Amino acid sequence: MTLVALVNPNTNEATTAMMAAIARRTLRPEDGYEVRGVTVAAGPPMLVDEEALRAAAGHVLDAADRLLAGPDGDRLAAIVVSAFGDPGVEELRARTPVPVIGIAEAAMREAGADGRRFGIATTTPGLAAAIGARAARLGRPGRYTGIRLTPGDPLRLAASPEEMTERLAAAVDLCVREDGAEAVVIGGGPLGEAAEALRHRFPVPVVGPIPTAAREVLRLLA
Repeated sequence: MTLVALVNPNTNEATTAMMAAIARRTLRPEDGYEVRGVTVAAGPPMLVDEEALRAAAGHVLDAADRLLAGPDGDRLAAIVVSAFGDPGVEELRARTPVPVIGIAEAAMREAGADGRRFGIATTTPGLAAAIGARAARLGRPGRYTGIRLTPGDPLRLAASPEEMTERLAAAVDLCVREDGAEAVVIGGGPLGEAAEALRHRFPVPVVGPIPTAAREVLRLLA
């Protein structure tokens, strides 16, 4: 089995299990892939501001070091960092030979393919500036139409999946109608199930970052 680690940069074990399950829909066991969800050892249950995002980078590196030093380290084929700010991705690439995929970069790359203009819908206003900066660093500032945020506390919304999905739907609609987005990324690993629910509700692609990262793993390991 080809081992792929999905590292959750927050400490919520249920979120790790949910994100790994989504990745397995693309990286399927019957095709020879084992997706192992890994939860960082320290930090908040959800990354909602830039301070937590910066701190998460070190926790991601620690988790990866434990993986690589463990009994399955020699068969680890790829690492997915499953938080939308891609914490620790560049640092991890500098210290490991295996492919490292950040879900934000994978999603933005796919959403902006062929010059397509894309927006981002998410629940975390405290990360809006970091997300915009990530789009700029990835060379997509001209394609990025901006971010639309759901109202309300992100942690409370995360505890109410149906409400979160509907509020994200309203944000996607604004990205398309007001901003002219030709694709919309759902900006967050913990928003993975909402992204799946919204995929076919709009006339433009709604991009889930976890499946996109999983497809990138397939391309890189092919």
